[in-house]
Amino acid sequence: MYGWIWRHLPGNTLLRSAQSLVLFLAVVYVLFQYVFPWAEPLLPFNDVTVDES
Repeated sequence: MYGWIWRHLPGNTLLRSAQSLVLFLAVVYVLFQYVFPWAEPLLPFNDVTVDES
């Protein structure tokens, strides 16, 4: 997958690296702003099975 993305980005190695960084940051932004908040209520992180005594 990464090779396919690298081959389809225009420009030389420096420009491709900058574009790859921008794509990576965009994916991280979308995950943190939209995907993780949407999925958080569906995950069982607050289901504690140990009782406090």
